[in-house]
Amino acid sequence: MIARMSDADGMSDPTTVRDGRATGPEADGGPRPTVRERRIAACRRAPRALARLGFLAPLAERLALLEAAGSVYDLDETSDVYGSGVVEALEKRVAGLLGTEAAAFFPTGTMAQQVALRCWAGRTGNPTVALHPLSHPEVHERNAFSRVGGLRPVRMTDEPRPPTAAEVRDFEEPFGALMLELPLRDAGFVLPSWEELTGVVDAAREREAVVHFDGARLWECTEHFGRPLEEIAGLADSVYVSFYKSLDAYGGAALAGPEDLIEEARAWRHRYGGNVFQQFPTALSALIGLDRELPRLPEYVRHARVVAAALREGLAAGGLPWFRVHPEVPHTHDFQVWLPYDADVVAEVAIEAAEETGAVLFAHHWGPKGPGLSFTEVYVRSAGLEWTAEDVRAAAAEFARRLLRV
Repeated sequence: MIARMSDADGMSDPTTVRDGRATGPEADGGPRPTVRERRIAACRRAPRALARLGFLAPLAERLALLEAAGSVYDLDETSDVYGSGVVEALEKRVAGLLGTEAAAFFPTGTMAQQVALRCWAGRTGNPTVALHPLSHPEVHERNAFSRVGGLRPVRMTDEPRPPTAAEVRDFEEPFGALMLELPLRDAGFVLPSWEELTGVVDAAREREAVVHFDGARLWECTEHFGRPLEEIAGLADSVYVSFYKSLDAYGGAALAGPEDLIEEARAWRHRYGGNVFQQFPTALSALIGLDRELPRLPEYVRHARVVAAALREGLAAGGLPWFRVHPEVPHTHDFQVWLPYDADVVAEVAIEAAEETGAVLFAHHWGPKGPGLSFTEVYVRSAGLEWTAEDVRAAAAEFARRLLRV
């Protein structure tokens, strides 16, 4: 099943497909900007935003990130060649953080997870992978598991939440691997409790299945679980992590696990075309992200809870009769907001509010959630720490009043 295509940020954005370009020429005779282009331009110009996502920054600003490269790696060392040098240093750093025997760098998470689960299928003798239908491979990867990897995905549950231990234990057919996305992004960046997670892992073990964590955003889960990264990762047989979703790197991913699995994964990485000649810009940006962003993620999560509560209060004060902040208490520093309006309507109001007030609450696109219902994802990063609860309430109330005038 493919519900949406992925945007350049690795986060699906229907505006890239749905909006197209508005009809009618601009004053200079050129095409009018798309909704996405207008939204990005408004976010760049606005003095205040809850998050300034690096991948949306001008190229010059992105390149400036590498000015800090000398603080994370000896730049007099020879550059990487097919995974040596700085790439090896990054792999060792990741393995140490996650408490695994080894880690391998991959250009994309899509490739890393296909390789991991292909390796596990060969070892278990079962190509069936149990996962949630809202998991990234099912929604955003063009059926890569089955088309490329020869794997057979089966759905654990259709509920918009992580699977339970009972659902895993009582599933009606055998599976070789259980894949858990932590957090489950398309359900609202939701996580189970620690007790629920350990119960699910135990249930998979009872069925003699291996457990793989889709930990694209695992870095930001420590505050919710109240556990260090290595304890969380230690529950699984293998873990994938992303370097750009939480850490603001240029891209890239890592697969971490036992030494023998990672050695086999390196062979499959080569076969899949992922053994890139040089990747030092991405590897350096990932090391910078581990130094700069990783220590701050718990602070972002705590402030996201302040922002979510203030958003609810502000939208209510602005007169909206119905809305939803989901989860009410965010599990990570990202969460969803639902509104009873068509996505195109809310998107236009959000852009106009950003342009006219200089404050950006909603930097991401608005997508349909059902007839007359839309949603967006709210991100809280370092820029959001400058907002007090009262700042958020005031901006949300102003946004609600604008929406009611439509």
